[in-house]
Amino acid sequence: MRAIVAAPDSGEGFRLTELPDPVPGPRQVLVEVRHAAVNAGEIRHLDVWPAGRVLGFDAAGHVVRGAADGSGPREGDRVVAFGAGAWARLAAFDVDSVAVVPAAVDLAEMAALPMVGLTALRTLRTSGPLLGRRVLITGASGGVGRVAVQLARHGGAYVVAVVGSVTRGAGLTDLGADEVAVGLDAIVEPVDVVLETVGGAHLVAAWGLLAPGGVLHSIGWASGEPAVFPVNSTFAPGAARALRSFGDATAAGPDLAILADLVARGALRAPIGWRGSWQRLGAAADALRERRVAGKVLLDLD
Repeated sequence: MRAIVAAPDSGEGFRLTELPDPVPGPRQVLVEVRHAAVNAGEIRHLDVWPAGRVLGFDAAGHVVRGAADGSGPREGDRVVAFGAGAWARLAAFDVDSVAVVPAAVDLAEMAALPMVGLTALRTLRTSGPLLGRRVLITGASGGVGRVAVQLARHGGAYVVAVVGSVTRGAGLTDLGADEVAVGLDAIVEPVDVVLETVGGAHLVAAWGLLAPGGVLHSIGWASGEPAVFPVNSTFAPGAARALRSFGDATAAGPDLAILADLVARGALRAPIGWRGSWQRLGAAADALRERRVAGKVLLDLD
């Protein structure tokens, strides 16, 4: 089969090559991947993978072999999947990390949702009820941000989307943002929940906007810069504020099914900002690094 693997010895850091077909375990399904998605972090951190490792985590396609123990989707089912080794013609996924895609939903759209959708959905879920609360989303023009804006609005929140430039904010109001701000300096009212994807000084400033009893989720660090909190800035009167991390990517299947249902009902749109053949991954990677993509890169495995 053909697959995109880590290639630290190459200029791009990856290579499209031929590999033996994967052999699924007893509780895995073998999927013929039709579409795969690229997350910005995967491009930023190509150097962490050993040479020859199949890259990628987000995929959608058709089951060509069901699990040996009879669990999970059956042969022929259209599925969305989250798991290592997604950028390949064939990929083996755990049965609890796939979900059947409704007939009315485009497979390509679902391929763009696993990592960003799971991150946004699970982070907002742990924030408690959102109805009437002010939710601040930084880096809102990215994949996680665009999904989080929609889900937070769906939950009844007042959504404040923060972007790096006016052009990066295009379309966010249509997705459900009540306010779109360029930078945090424009935010004056306290917020109850923050989804923070930038890190560095941005994270520190967002912490300063958090109301008593609020929670800040640090779910990304796109800036690559350290966060230095001023002395005593973590102390404040009133109910305790919380700073939380996020990294739960286990048993993705049930939540992928929720995302697929939201798409089917028209309540969620996939954040596709670039689409093309997987043979053009180099061009897509350059566009991500240069911040020319609003949302996710979608690869068609032609």
